[in-house]
Order: sequence, then C-alpha cells, then structure tokens
Amino acid sequence: MTYTFELSDTIEAPAERIYDAWLSSEGHAAMTGGAAHIDASIGGEYDAWDGYITGKTLELEPGRRILQTWRTSEFAPDDADSTIEVLFEPSEAGTVVTIRHSGVPDGQLAYEESGWRENYFEPMRDYFES
Repeated sequence: MTYTFELSDTIEAPAERIYDAWLSSEGHAAMTGGAAHIDASIGGEYDAWDGYITGKTLELEPGRRILQTWRTSEFAPDDADSTIEVLFEPSEAGTVVTIRHSGVPDGQLAYEESGWRENYFEPMRDYFES
C-alpha cells in the first residue's frame, strides 16, 4: 500500500530562482544544506542529501513545475519509486512551493510529518530570505 500527500510553503524569492536552484547541483546543495548531484535534463538522474535521495527527472515546465521519481535509501528493495511534483506559483509574498508526493510506501510517514519541512522548506526559507 502507498499513500499521497501535499505540502506547501511560501518562499520569499521569484519562482524562476527557486526552480533553477532545485535543478542545479550547487543550488540544490546551497538551499538545503545537503550535497546534491543533478542532471537537469528530462531523463536525467539526481541524488540529494549525500545520496539518501535518488531519482530521475520525468517532466519540466521551466519556472512552473518539476516532476521526478523519488526514493530514499530507506525504501525496501521491492518498493517502487515514489513521485514528486514540485509546483512554483508566484504570489505577493514570493512563491508558493507545493510538493505533491505520491506512491510513498507504508512506513515512510516521516516525509509528510516532518521531512519535507525540516529538510527543504525551512532551509529554503533561510537560504532565499537571508
């Protein structure tokens, strides 16, 4: 059994700047604090947080949307990859970043409960708003 959830936060930066950082090895590492290696092309592979997260980019809409497969080293070998859709919507306060995470295996609730907020949204706010 798998589950799907959605989380959003507002980051005080233009959508294009956040989108570009997400798809850049250096930018992703700078905005999250964890090492990343990213091939920013469709079909390109990536890893983040020192290889804890791995996946492949499936679709790109520059400045608007990123669709990627996503798995961590904690997934069981027979777990299918999950999928993340990252949406960037300009707002008066900056950009609303929404993460729709689907196909998450049982036992992986920490991503919804705290992982995305503690390892992405909070460091992104610190990085872009400082």
